[in-house]
Amino acid sequence: MHAPAPTLAATDRGFFGHPRGLSTLFFTEMWERFSYYGMRGFLILYMTASVQMGGLGLTAATAAPIYGTYTAMVYLMSLPGGWIADRLIGQRRAVLIGGILIACGHYTLAIPAAVSFYIGLALIVLGTGLLKPNISVMVGQLYEKNDDHRRDAAFSIFYMGINLGAFFGPLITGYLAQDAGFRGWLSGHGLDPNSAWHWGFGAAGVGMTCGLLQYVIGGKALGSAGLHPVAIAGASPEETARFTRRAAIWIAGGLATLTLVGIGAATGVVPLTPSQINTSAGYLQVLVTVPFFAWLFLDRSWTREERRRLYVIVVFFLAAAIFWSVYEQAGSTLNLFADRSTRNEVLGYAFPSSWFQSLNPLFIFALAPVFAWMWITLGDRQPSTAVKFSLGLLGVGIGFLILVPAAQSAGTGAKVSVGWLATTYLIHTSAELCLSPVGLSAMTKLAPVRIVSLMMGVWFLGASVGNYIGGNLAGFYETWPLPSLFTAVGLFGITAGVVMLAISGPIKRMMNESG
Repeated sequence: MHAPAPTLAATDRGFFGHPRGLSTLFFTEMWERFSYYGMRGFLILYMTASVQMGGLGLTAATAAPIYGTYTAMVYLMSLPGGWIADRLIGQRRAVLIGGILIACGHYTLAIPAAVSFYIGLALIVLGTGLLKPNISVMVGQLYEKNDDHRRDAAFSIFYMGINLGAFFGPLITGYLAQDAGFRGWLSGHGLDPNSAWHWGFGAAGVGMTCGLLQYVIGGKALGSAGLHPVAIAGASPEETARFTRRAAIWIAGGLATLTLVGIGAATGVVPLTPSQINTSAGYLQVLVTVPFFAWLFLDRSWTREERRRLYVIVVFFLAAAIFWSVYEQAGSTLNLFADRSTRNEVLGYAFPSSWFQSLNPLFIFALAPVFAWMWITLGDRQPSTAVKFSLGLLGVGIGFLILVPAAQSAGTGAKVSVGWLATTYLIHTSAELCLSPVGLSAMTKLAPVRIVSLMMGVWFLGASVGNYIGGNLAGFYETWPLPSLFTAVGLFGITAGVVMLAISGPIKRMMNESG
């Protein structure tokens, strides 16, 4: 095995002043996010649509936990996905295999059958776990570690690719899945209009296929980035080979077990219900999170300063989990509200409810430069990391409280203006910009150099836990009065924000921050 080396000369400026390999990764990630957010934009709507309308006919109490489990597992699988790439196959192959699995998952979802639905979600989870963490690593490998000032700008460009895909995905797949005009076109050509959902799933698969094609075609521009796994420190070639064989056996065994369980559930031999899947995912969250942090705290190699920073990491992990549990209800609670209680038209033009999912990336495009300018302008006077976290938590909570009057109106049977949800998404995006990039930066500053990659996994773990909690909260959509549900979710975020603000002083001192 070989350690990855810088792959391209500093003189390579073929993509807007950056290495040409950045364009390959930019468009791969753009299409992957197109497929992910495009499908996510109408996923819960498909699950809760009646069977007569081509949906699965599930209640929100059943569909929302499935949605939350799916999104939680996407983030959780980033941990083994990064490890497999680091130790076994390298980032380059991991991204390729992950993209193939994602495309296969979407095409499987395009098959109108309940069995194919769950198999498709599982394939996307496994594929995203391989692709998502490793493509970002490859962006960094295009540059010299310490001497190339273009690195930070490259990640900003890459981030734009993410949001570009997230913006267009729901617009295209949502049109195919929900638009009355497209359903009429299907009917006029002798096709079942209720199959429109599966055209949306198929479009997401086509998007990922486009990403794979240009990834393979543009592979030469990547040089040797991500080609080889990282050598195990201090291990001989023989020891490394034995480790690789054992790991391959364990992975193959895990995949075989998953396949057998899937076949058993599909044939009815193994009675597996959505509730059991959700419960199992909850146990898995506990089995991963608790031992992981126990291992960290029991490790005696930490210095006093490192252990102090570990306490801060735990606080930020909990805050992130709470934040994502509220914020990620965009695809569940807020999506249902958009579909059932919002008058989805602007200037007389009606649009699919899933198009609301494109507001967040649109606001990111508009606000990210503003926030970057604001932090730079404030300099030493800008809020501390903990205060920024508290602003993020307060923001997601306030975004839900704003919807309470709209929910009260909806309770009378009226449909509310698009302005209510647009305002909530604007506030939530501002909250995200206070917490998400700040949290990523904080993890790199707090983690010891020897385990900085592992500590980045804490961020994915926080997102996973948050998505799982958020999905289960959304399960109360049909059983609680909407004003009560929105109030409870909003106060959940606001309370966490107030607590974070109260302890921001000690955290700032533990981080040795100014501001």
